[in-house]
Amino acid sequence: MGNEAVCKLRHAGKTYTGKALLETSEILFRGRIRLKIPFSSISNLQARGSELRVRTNEGLTVFALGAQAEKWREKIANPKTLLEKLGVKPGEAVCLMGEFSPDFLASLKKLGAVLSQGKVAKDAVWYFLAAESRQDLQRVRVLGDSLAGAAALWIVYPKGQTTITESDVRSAGLSRGLTDVKVARFSDTHTALKFVIPKSKRAASGSG
Repeated sequence: MGNEAVCKLRHAGKTYTGKALLETSEILFRGRIRLKIPFSSISNLQARGSELRVRTNEGLTVFALGAQAEKWREKIANPKTLLEKLGVKPGEAVCLMGEFSPDFLASLKKLGAVLSQGKVAKDAVWYFLAAESRQDLQRVRVLGDSLAGAAALWIVYPKGQTTITESDVRSAGLSRGLTDVKVARFSDTHTALKFVIPKSKRAASGSG
């Protein structure tokens, strides 16, 4: 989710100052103590004024977040699905290159996406490339040439690997004249980086 706030924290009868981070599936706190509260462990969640009150089996933890308290409560109580985070809307054309999990394919079909797998679809709104190694990034050349207008390319790659790194992925996109605009947690093991045609080039080509 990418939200963070410097705030006071009340936990186990003590008050601390530090940084709270709202991640995809957990709340983190970094200060004189370090906390990790998975959403799945929360039994009660309330926003009272400027405070976010989080109860787990370990007791009550209170984050003094100011105006962000209600926003954080809403995001924790109603987290976005993966496809919502990626921006895919019902009925849109999606092109997949590489191997994706059955769960991801099922979620696309449930959304009503028009799928193309293993071959480039020129009219797609979304392109997804599963890149498990640097060699897989060779496909960025063809996919990059297929993008038009506001269409986007998500490159999905494993976390913490030396066979392919964020630098490799970013370089592959930039070398095709694309610009990276967003990063998203794709799964416990993979990250996704989003590329688009720079707006200046879209205007120059008349593609909108």
